[in-house]
Amino acid sequence: MLDYNPKLKPLSRRLRTGMTEAEQKLWGRLRGKQLQGVQFYRQKPLGPCIVDFYGPKVKLVIELDGGQHDEESHRIRDTARDEWLRQQGLRVLRFDNLQMLRETEAVITEIWRVIGERLNPP
Repeated sequence: MLDYNPKLKPLSRRLRTGMTEAEQKLWGRLRGKQLQGVQFYRQKPLGPCIVDFYGPKVKLVIELDGGQHDEESHRIRDTARDEWLRQQGLRVLRFDNLQMLRETEAVITEIWRVIGERLNPP
């Protein structure tokens, strides 16, 4: 696993107890190795940030974004975070909270597809 800032651990614990409805719905589909046997962690500290979901076996980060991520300052910060994560060899998938709530199966299908690619590279 990647190193992380130990000062982020208390915040990640608090975030786990206050997950959004979309995060709870996705966690219900990720927990217990339901997708191709891959273990995911929620609100996981990685380096200088906390990611929503992380599957270390496939080096996959999944982020669910609320409306505040449409603001310019959030987009800039998200872009910088995603670039740092990519530099660590991780794949980042971003979905909108509404997409997760309204198009759950489409989101799960895309995650399944990417897991398959990561497990069986060409």
